[in-house]
Amino acid sequence: MNDDLKYMTLAMDAARAAAEAGEAPIGAVLVDGAGAVLAKAGNAPIATHDPTGHAEIRALRMAAEKTQNYRLTGTSLFVTLEPCAMCAGAISIARVGRLVVAAKDQKGGAVFHGPRYFEQPTCHWRPEVVEGPLAEESSKLLRSFFQMRRR
Repeated sequence: MNDDLKYMTLAMDAARAAAEAGEAPIGAVLVDGAGAVLAKAGNAPIATHDPTGHAEIRALRMAAEKTQNYRLTGTSLFVTLEPCAMCAGAISIARVGRLVVAAKDQKGGAVFHGPRYFEQPTCHWRPEVVEGPLAEESSKLLRSFFQMRRR
């Protein structure tokens, strides 16, 4: 198993845990340059009563606390769904080196769609962006979660 698949599998585990808790099934894992997991988080805006409780934001906060530094240079962030504009902004501010995305989000994504945040001239830090593994699995998990919710 290559490293991208390994870490995206952990992000999918966080997404499934979020779904079990009634949250949108989105997960994120932040890894340092040596491959150590700094943080693993799922979406939790409902449980935390926090509109910024997205998986990416939560993982960035955990890692910043752990490293005692808001700059997370040299790290890789694995996310199960294309980040929104808020999360893309936080990824840029944190100076994440690499962003690995499973499923794309045509409706709310801000990396490949919408504002294409990292392509804006006002974006001061651009991570390497990679279309990662498990896109279909992530999409399927999201579709089934929201289909169940609509019933």
